[in-house]
Amino acid sequence: MPNEIGVAVKDGVVTLTGTVDSYTKRWAAEDAAHRVRGVKAVANEIEVRLSTSGERTDADIAAAAVRALEFDAFVPIDRLDVTVSKGWVTIRGEVEWQFQKQDVERVARRLTGVKGVTNLVTIRPRPAPSDLKKKIEEALVRTAQSDAQRITVEVDGSKVILKGTVRSWAEKEEAARQAWSAPGVATVDNRITVSL
Repeated sequence: MPNEIGVAVKDGVVTLTGTVDSYTKRWAAEDAAHRVRGVKAVANEIEVRLSTSGERTDADIAAAAVRALEFDAFVPIDRLDVTVSKGWVTIRGEVEWQFQKQDVERVARRLTGVKGVTNLVTIRPRPAPSDLKKKIEEALVRTAQSDAQRITVEVDGSKVILKGTVRSWAEKEEAARQAWSAPGVATVDNRITVSL
């Protein structure tokens, strides 16, 4: 089955349509669209249609997800609950770091037969150091990929709120990545807007 993706853009909103033969390709198209300068939002209407050889039962996908998480993820499987329904994988649980939450989704996303992934894994709050705001601001200044002077950082316990304006989705994502890398961060509310 050929992969056919249509792209429409209006007022900074990209709409993706068409069909692909894996969830990884659907996700990659969305990720690529977000990285284009000036893109404010993406509506991903791409449908995943698996080839006959790519179809698996929900039980097979669930078993494969558990095996993959046991061997590939940086998080113990005993902290996670995996549910599969009609090819859609939902993962719940609790981890200590943002990179672990991202890894859980990365592992599930690449499994054969998966039509979608919902990552409901939460980050267990840890005591935030008093200088958390300063650490994040310093990290933003160190990275050449974001304009730190246009970003403000607010800290409420272990929650970080980012505000301001950047020139691309990639800058917005980099600012969030820097915030997540600070010790003790449980949530990041990224209110940064993209504006040319």
